[in-house]
Amino acid sequence: MAPQSAKASSMSVQWKFLTSFLGVLRMSQITLGTVVWMIITISRYEGALHYVVFVAVFFWLTTLALFFLTLLSKSDLVPLLGGERWTLSNALHDWLAAILYLVADCLISKKTQDKEFCDLPTYTLSCSYKSYLSATIFACLCTLLYIISAIYCTYKKCRGDQPVI
Repeated sequence: MAPQSAKASSMSVQWKFLTSFLGVLRMSQITLGTVVWMIITISRYEGALHYVVFVAVFFWLTTLALFFLTLLSKSDLVPLLGGERWTLSNALHDWLAAILYLVADCLISKKTQDKEFCDLPTYTLSCSYKSYLSATIFACLCTLLYIISAIYCTYKKCRGDQPVI
């Protein structure tokens, strides 16, 4: 059996990324994004909430990919976006996530207001108000985290810092 090349078998994990500001933000975004789409999908949802679930799941997946690519120092594997453009790619991802999450926040808060009547004690049918309310709160927190990380990555890029960490 021929020995593997050093480049193919090397896997350097950047442990300091886990405790960096952006690393903590990414882990928080992944956690809150998971909470948002899980809360919505376990309740009965229809109409515009499909968009909210799409945004939450899509940015959960892309944030997970960004997190692991940065953690494993494999941003060079991403064509056109990796390497020296990685900080800019992270900033653009976060700005897009913040904008689309803002739209999702508006949609889910409107749906929460529409279900407000069923929080009355005399209402006996199944009601999704509390689920939608908690999903609204977590979606707003997730939006805030994406805005913070977008500002942070944009600031790092404008300063000329190359690494994301």
